[in-house]
Amino acid sequence: MAEKITFVPLSYTGWGSLSYLQQEVQRLKGQKVLLVTDPFLHELGLTQKIIALLEELNLTINIYTKVVPEPPVAVAEELVAYAREHQSDIVVGLGGGSALDLAKLAGVISVHEGDVKDYLNLSATRSIEQKGLPTILIPTTSGTGSEVTNIAVVSLESTKDVVTHDYLLADVAIVDPELTMSLPPKVTAATGVDALTHAIEAYVSQNASTVSDALALQAIQLISQSIRSAVKDGQNQQARIDMSYGSYLAGLAFFNAGVAGVHALAYPLGGQFHIAHGDSNAVLLPYVMGYIRPSCEKRMKDIYNAMGFNSGYLSQEEASHKCVQELQRLVEDVGIPSSLKGFDISEEALTGLTEDAAKQTRLLARSPMPLGKDDIFAIYKAAYDAVVFK
Repeated sequence: MAEKITFVPLSYTGWGSLSYLQQEVQRLKGQKVLLVTDPFLHELGLTQKIIALLEELNLTINIYTKVVPEPPVAVAEELVAYAREHQSDIVVGLGGGSALDLAKLAGVISVHEGDVKDYLNLSATRSIEQKGLPTILIPTTSGTGSEVTNIAVVSLESTKDVVTHDYLLADVAIVDPELTMSLPPKVTAATGVDALTHAIEAYVSQNASTVSDALALQAIQLISQSIRSAVKDGQNQQARIDMSYGSYLAGLAFFNAGVAGVHALAYPLGGQFHIAHGDSNAVLLPYVMGYIRPSCEKRMKDIYNAMGFNSGYLSQEEASHKCVQELQRLVEDVGIPSSLKGFDISEEALTGLTEDAAKQTRLLARSPMPLGKDDIFAIYKAAYDAVVFK
């Protein structure tokens, strides 16, 4: 059976790979650079490394720093207008998933008619017809995989939606683990479990393939065996390198195989309660996987092995149970609350969360177990009560 596999055209990975930025800007013939980043990175001085490299090329540089976590549509609209106004001809995104997703939107929507909301998956009235501005994406977290996907996520009033098209793929991804060394422990934990979730959901996805499986399992191995060290000691260079490669591979895996139930249920947590995406995925991961476990026991045994455990003497059912237990332990070990109560979410909110999660049919279609409203509510209730399914 034929399998379609898509990658970004060009990636640079590994320690010091930022050094390739100049030659790629020149190759893409950029003259008016739009640098999209967040104010925290700007204050840290991380943008200065990028600006210094670009200034050596005598380019016009416009710096946009109004990036916010879980960006609402209005922020994306403002950035697109800024790109048009300054007649940008190349976009460089620097930061976490929010900055990279906004950079993608700036690059593509700015050359189209209309607003970002006109191209959203759930309510589109227009379609993307042409390649946007050349785009270079540089992640400073090991988590979202946005640098290698064709998806940009924005927040709505009570949930999230996406713009997705292959024209949103970056021309170049630069994945330099050195840029993640200053990441605080909380962000390291949340983005790291986000990346682990990408790999796990890709591996059990209905759309999984031979190639995405290989990427996902290697990502699971790298992330699960380095995340605790990276959170405990942010200056652990090897842990940062392993997390960086793990996140990159997880991004490639889920871009090709897709994510499913965890993300579908996480979106409303971000939309309604403004919980960071990584935290939303992390708190739900053991409960979703515990619920769908009977539908993918063999694959969960594989995941358990990739996490560094020996399942040789265990049945598939036994190993899948242990996999869920280890996922729960990992989330707790990196300091993320293990229940919805830990995020001050009331039991009364579960019905509204269920309604919004059920609308994420694009994601739910990839789940190895069909998830209707009753299933979704049961998972939220388990996450609220902190009771993993047996």
